[in-house]
Amino acid sequence: MVAQHCHSAVDTSFAALGPTKVAFLGVVQGITELLPVSSSAHMRAIPALLGWPDPGAAFSAALQLAALAAVVTYFGAEILSVTTGSVRALGARQWRNRDLIFAAGVIVATIPIVIVGASLANIINACGSPLRTPMVVGIACLVMALLMGAAELFARHTRPAERMTLLDALLIGIAQVGALIPGVSRSGSTFTAAMFLGFNREDAARISFLLGVPAIALAGGKELWVLHQAHIDPTAWKMLAIGLVVSSASAFVAVWGLMRFLRHSTTWALVIYRAAFGLVLIAGAAMGWIS
Repeated sequence: MVAQHCHSAVDTSFAALGPTKVAFLGVVQGITELLPVSSSAHMRAIPALLGWPDPGAAFSAALQLAALAAVVTYFGAEILSVTTGSVRALGARQWRNRDLIFAAGVIVATIPIVIVGASLANIINACGSPLRTPMVVGIACLVMALLMGAAELFARHTRPAERMTLLDALLIGIAQVGALIPGVSRSGSTFTAAMFLGFNREDAARISFLLGVPAIALAGGKELWVLHQAHIDPTAWKMLAIGLVVSSASAFVAVWGLMRFLRHSTTWALVIYRAAFGLVLIAGAAMGWIS
């Protein structure tokens, strides 16, 4: 058994992993954070399967800043267009302007996860959090696979992102709250909700990424502050920096690849992968392979 390293109830086991393992987990985090397959599930399961300590929720959340960098880089022109368009619309009092509605939707979608996340912060980040047990993560993975499959089967897949309403944003924001449970996935929950609302697959992913920007920024920034307040040693900061750099590059590749994949493909490959991964975790937890 590997000892956990806690400071002020924050799990900092990542500090003992070393640069090679942290870089490897950075690749895992970067790819899975933006694909609807749950980065938290992979960051919990892969170290367990390899016999490494759980790097902790704070490490995974801080690395979300790498995903933020990838999203802002990939969608930079669109983010700038929405921002400038909404500012002009506010000045002209054009309340039905599509840019302004989308910008307001980003704010509306962020409110639920901020409220619930703040309420559950102590449970989520604690060493040995009950939400990070392999069985819970596996079940969450499997349930989300079933929901994504249902969306693939029954949704219309026809609406463009430009037709998103504030109600759509609120519903997607409520779905985003599920991402606080490892295994659900922020991108998976918001992407699936957007598909259920009838958006085409590529635009469902675009909405998922753009509506998630504030949540990712807040979660990552908060965890950096928590780690700062915990007075972790310089080695831990070095490990975190390595993870962020590697994760940023892999996250950009992930979002680039996913957007191209969804232009011509369904999500069944992702559904099957999620379901299989969840079943492996459930079986591993039940049979004692993963502790």
